[in-house]
Amino acid sequence: MNIIIIEDEFRAAKSLQNLISDLKPDSKILGVYDSIETSIEGLKEVKPDLIFMDIQLSDGLSFEIFKSVDITCPVVFCTAFDQYMLDAFKSKGVDYVLKPFSKEDIAEALRKVDELKKFFQKNDLPDLELLIQKINQPASAGKSNFLVFKNQKYTTIPTEDIAYFYIHNEITHLVTFGKEQFSLSQPLGQVAEQVSDKQFFRVNRQYLVNFKAIKEMEHYFQRKILVKLTVETHEKLLINKEKTHSFFTWLEDR
Repeated sequence: MNIIIIEDEFRAAKSLQNLISDLKPDSKILGVYDSIETSIEGLKEVKPDLIFMDIQLSDGLSFEIFKSVDITCPVVFCTAFDQYMLDAFKSKGVDYVLKPFSKEDIAEALRKVDELKKFFQKNDLPDLELLIQKINQPASAGKSNFLVFKNQKYTTIPTEDIAYFYIHNEITHLVTFGKEQFSLSQPLGQVAEQVSDKQFFRVNRQYLVNFKAIKEMEHYFQRKILVKLTVETHEKLLINKEKTHSFFTWLEDR
């Protein structure tokens, strides 16, 4: 995948380059532009498969670029301002990432692009309305229950009764609101893909929590967030500073 970055903040542009290279090692950065003028000139010469674009550039809003160049590839907007979201989606935006972005934010944006790639392959470009419908479609309700085995018996646990999942000694466990605990054969990453992303959030590598189980949050050392659940966890539930934005967005997005 050939990618260009339009970003006037050096550190943000460099961070994007590093994250893209890490998440998509087979991709190629065709260019990094820091203004409307240089972006227009660059886009006349190169034809990327994807653009990461800041909105507020040193010489104006990047939407001006679309008036001078016919951009046919999807665009991921990365910005510190959320008031331009509607304009972004009208300008072939497939995602809108707020700064400061995390690795998870960029990974999610790339995942959306991968899901939609069949729509914007060469000579088969997408209709913008179809893209927006695809992106904004309701999240899956997710898996309704989990089959568990305990005391020589099998039983099913409704997903809505699960307060959180966690890893201990490389084994995934679930804990119910009734404080029952069961082990699972699936890795936590697979469980995260099976449940509703509206209902559950992967707060760190060890824990996947239910929205209904969250009791309160407070600031912690090194700009981390301490999350307290209605059901006690074996260790402090901490969210690092890179993930706090996506966590609070998830809390509000319902």
